[in-house]
Amino acid sequence: MARLILPITLCLAMAGCVNLAPDYVRPDAAVPHAGTAAASDSAALAWRSMFTDSRVRDTVALALANNRDLRVAALNVERSRAAFTQTDAQRLPAVNAGASASRSRAGPSVSLQLAMSSFELDVFSRVRNLSASAQEALWATDETRRSVQISLVAEVTSAWLTWAADLQRQALAQQTLASQERSLALTERRHAAGAISGLALAQAQTAVESARADVATWPATLEQDRHALELLTGAALPAALEPRAEDAERDLTLLVDLPSGVPSAVLLRRPDVVAAEHSLIASHADIGAARAARFPTISLTASAGRGSSALSDLFKSGSGSWSYGPSISMPVFDGGASRAAVRQAEVSREIALATYDKTVQTAFREVADALSVRATLDERLASQRNLLAATERQLRLAEAQYRAGGSTQLDVLDAQRSLYSAQQSLITLRLSEQLNRITLYKVMGGGWNDDNNTSS
Repeated sequence: MARLILPITLCLAMAGCVNLAPDYVRPDAAVPHAGTAAASDSAALAWRSMFTDSRVRDTVALALANNRDLRVAALNVERSRAAFTQTDAQRLPAVNAGASASRSRAGPSVSLQLAMSSFELDVFSRVRNLSASAQEALWATDETRRSVQISLVAEVTSAWLTWAADLQRQALAQQTLASQERSLALTERRHAAGAISGLALAQAQTAVESARADVATWPATLEQDRHALELLTGAALPAALEPRAEDAERDLTLLVDLPSGVPSAVLLRRPDVVAAEHSLIASHADIGAARAARFPTISLTASAGRGSSALSDLFKSGSGSWSYGPSISMPVFDGGASRAAVRQAEVSREIALATYDKTVQTAFREVADALSVRATLDERLASQRNLLAATERQLRLAEAQYRAGGSTQLDVLDAQRSLYSAQQSLITLRLSEQLNRITLYKVMGGGWNDDNNTSS
């Protein structure tokens, strides 16, 4: 066995001395313009720190522990890790041990043997590049898991906030119904006294029934909100974690401090962009493996063992044996298959490059769109609050004039509808503002300094 160590060591030293894979250089960001200002590091902000309400944090944690899509993404990582280990193992010799015993006319025989069969000397880095490609695929799969995780946090939070906004819309509809019923009672008294016509009474009754129909739609909507959130959490949501109507008016998420431009560093750290880059790097290694397959393959076979006619004599002097020898195979004619394999790998690299560019462009658009929306939200909220104040004043004046006989029931109903619409729009705009914060956090790559292994 000692005589085998030196030649095997020399052969291993020869492995990987030539690498035919093209050098990888990160492509320039394929975006119209990318700022160079230092970005606020939202990735350094742990996701738990993003939320000011413990119920939101606990709901997200429940989803991270139970969501099936995230579980599948984590299992895909484990599968890729096993595939990489299997491929990388080809870089080392595979040694098998065997023992046998037999009896024949010549007598009994016993043998023990260690054998290394067809170990490829990776002179042209074929196996090395296959291993590198598998490793890049593993890293890309892990980045995909991170992307699923970030999206899950955003979706859970959005569903929770939407539920809270719908609860407030339901409360508003109930308040409007109560107001309409009070207005109807007043109208009925005035009609009984002969102060107004039957048309005004009919208009008031119509307004009440319309408000009652609006209230009746919300229970189903709220149940759908619950179902959507529980699908994401993968489990029933405890009552203690359910949102309340007043949550729609609170700031439950922090606003990430962002630059006015879109720094390229922000784009390149997103998990989907990182995954696309790993796939691009893997395609370079695949080219190297395909090129190496067109060159001679050198393999080494070695064995060492002992044999004797009796088990007691197996380890005596003179019972040992060993052998080793190289073999070489060279492609002579394959109908152009190896050349086509190289071309296929090169085209796959071009596809990976185009995919990487498209991923960067998509990231740029998502960040730019979210920043564009953020730039107008404050002004829109201020305008909507002013509109709400104006419609409230309009309704008060219409009601006062109606009681004094200076206006009609229709004027009051118009003012009530305007107020209801303004209140609904304000709820929707507040929700949009909160969801924009979540969108910004998502498109900037999220933050995972804690709970990196939550899904595993």
